[in-house]
Amino acid sequence: MRAEGLRRAHAPPVPPVRRRELWAWMMFDFANSGYTTVVITAVFGAYFVSTVAGGADWATFAWTAALSLSYLLIMLSAPLLGAWADLRAGKRRLLWITTLACVFGTAALALAGPGAVVLALVLIVVSNTAFGTGENVIAAFLPELAREEAMGRLSGFGWALGYVGGLLVLGLCLWWITGADARGSTTADAARQSMLITAVAFALAALPTLLLLRERSPPQRPRPGRGLLFESAARVRSSLDGSAGLTDLRRLLVCIVFYQAGVATVITIAAIFTQEALGFTTAESIQLILVVNLTAAVGAFLFGWLQDRIGHRALLAASLLGWLLAIGLFWYSDARSIVWLAANIAGLCMGASQSVGRAMVGVFCPPSREAEIFGLWGLAVKLASILGPLCYGAVSWSSGGDHRSAMLATAAFFVIGLGLLAGIDVGRGRAARGATG
Repeated sequence: MRAEGLRRAHAPPVPPVRRRELWAWMMFDFANSGYTTVVITAVFGAYFVSTVAGGADWATFAWTAALSLSYLLIMLSAPLLGAWADLRAGKRRLLWITTLACVFGTAALALAGPGAVVLALVLIVVSNTAFGTGENVIAAFLPELAREEAMGRLSGFGWALGYVGGLLVLGLCLWWITGADARGSTTADAARQSMLITAVAFALAALPTLLLLRERSPPQRPRPGRGLLFESAARVRSSLDGSAGLTDLRRLLVCIVFYQAGVATVITIAAIFTQEALGFTTAESIQLILVVNLTAAVGAFLFGWLQDRIGHRALLAASLLGWLLAIGLFWYSDARSIVWLAANIAGLCMGASQSVGRAMVGVFCPPSREAEIFGLWGLAVKLASILGPLCYGAVSWSSGGDHRSAMLATAAFFVIGLGLLAGIDVGRGRAARGATG
């Protein structure tokens, strides 16, 4: 989190990085992954549509609109909060604030019973905005903790630990939900109570990060006449201007906006679709999502190994075609065997399309401009998270709750992505990287 044009104030000695801080940094990925896995993907979205909103035609649109609003708030606030954190050396304080906001917002979701639509949507906006902002903040610690040649390894270990954390919390919630009958409770009540499980798990697992991670960036001050708003606006303008001359990189970022819109849609509405369109129970949906997360991890690993051998663009094209196959199978049949096949194809392609797309950005990235260019990549992914789910919700609402039509419409994002990918020249993009670096 460094603002252009800022001058360091008084720089105290920088403390050495201890191994326990590396572990504490990675633990935040472990801690916060339960939120996205349980709240956004597997449990609360479907609970909101079926129970809180009573299965109304507009319910899916309301859910996706709330998530889109949270992503918009993250996009608008990130430059301002980043500039503030640099000026005040406040990353650690900001991480505390966002973590507590997400934990308490998640716990409060347990209060959202049938009919509590406004409460549920407000809490989703608050908790998801806090979650996304916390992701940005924890990423900003990485350059302080690892040398450039070790950043990828540390980031990768954190990502892997995040998968483990998400699966463990989801498995715990599955155990709680499937045991509802034995406790004399209902599945809906157990789904609501699982928000407390998720919040407690987040809070406990985040403690090492919050207590052990140290602030190393010294406070800074802006040049005369440059305040916080000026610096935040300058960040956005500088990032957008910085891609001038990188034609293939810009085209790739637009391509990512579209195909990631499709990926974000599937992640956001997975449990809603399986329960509302395919008749899955809550437990069946969670079991499916557990397996798909494992498949996604395999896909990321396998395609990561293959991309250097057969080429990034060819592999990304294959993953987008795989997405179209999966969506076609979802639309065509609700037979359990077909659904499981489609879901695991989607899982493989999910891990592949995300990892290969990020790697292609790295291929086109000029040297010493990684933070700037990957900031644009993050902007593209957040924009996709607004565009895709919101379109799905709108189609679902306008079609009277027809989730199959909405899923079929999602295929358009992957078709557009393939069209944009066809115009990308990897060799030309590599050459431009050297010319502008």
